[in-house]
Amino acid sequence: MQLVKKFCAEFIGTFVLVLVACGTATVLGCSSEPNAAYVLTALAFGLVIVAMAYSIGNVSGCHITPAVSLGVLINGGMTVTEFIVYIIAQFAGATAGAAVLGGLVGFDTSLGANGLFEGSAVKSLIVECILTFIFVLVILSVTSKKKYEKWAGLIIGFTLTLVHIFGIYFTGTSVNPARSFGPAIFKGGDALSALWVFFVGPLVGAAIAAIVFKLLIKTEED
Repeated sequence: MQLVKKFCAEFIGTFVLVLVACGTATVLGCSSEPNAAYVLTALAFGLVIVAMAYSIGNVSGCHITPAVSLGVLINGGMTVTEFIVYIIAQFAGATAGAAVLGGLVGFDTSLGANGLFEGSAVKSLIVECILTFIFVLVILSVTSKKKYEKWAGLIIGFTLTLVHIFGIYFTGTSVNPARSFGPAIFKGGDALSALWVFFVGPLVGAAIAAIVFKLLIKTEED
């Protein structure tokens, strides 16, 4: 029963992330141009995390991205079975969120889909790897320390805002394979063909963050 609750929590969290945050990017016409839409989109992603962290966080930990779940798995914070359930819930939630968004604003809109920076898979992989490394390292660090417990949701939300402020210019910022998957399967074309970049980059970045945390930060805590 507890695993079902976690599935539902992760589904809801990822659904809200894609619908509201990707929806904000869509309706405001966010692009790589530095303007109000750019900043508001970054804030939308961060604020969704804050809202979800303080609502579903006590149920599932509010991962709502396979990258975070991978980092937690590597550090022994969840079982393989839980990891699989989380991944399924996240991809299902992202797909549902993108479907509802498309139904509201039209599937011919951007849907907040990610794209390659200057058409380069290598540059985009590097950007996504670094951004996810930062995001996951912060999450693992603040959630491991009891003194940050009350503020963890805010810290994580602001960190996601930060990586979006930097990353939107390059790739639209993914750091979340599920978030990229939902819009891409409805957009097709370039968004779908480049989807592997937004799987590999975030997962590699998350794995590196988990290893750095285990060897450096977690050791100090011990």
